[in-house]
Amino acid sequence: MAVLIEIHAGYFESSPNVSWVLWPGSESHPTYAQAKKYLKWGFGAMLSIGVKGVTSAGSKVVDGLKLVSNLANVGDAKSLAVHPWSTTHEQLSDDERLASGVTEDMIRISIGIEHVDDSIADFEQSFKIVYGYPELG
Repeated sequence: MAVLIEIHAGYFESSPNVSWVLWPGSESHPTYAQAKKYLKWGFGAMLSIGVKGVTSAGSKVVDGLKLVSNLANVGDAKSLAVHPWSTTHEQLSDDERLASGVTEDMIRISIGIEHVDDSIADFEQSFKIVYGYPELG
């Protein structure tokens, strides 16, 4: 599982469609040093990304996924993605969402056991639907 999340994190970090990646196993994470010290068994299979583009892009990317399920639960054997702004945190005001760390461009992803090429291809095809081409550019 650790290898799968590392590959996904690397993919999202290098994608021109993604403005930021939040995963404690990434050296760019603000608490990477502490995570490396205390999370001896790995950094977990969840990450969050911020997608570039119009404000509705996060929701549209999640809606365009075919293999990765649009579900809010985590820790499943299958990969899941959710747009917290319009789902789990929808009842909060904009200020409350932002104070809780939820931004409109955010997608929360829980990596499952699918082949990494399949789940990455799913994000690629969704980016193509949202942006009209595979990568921003």
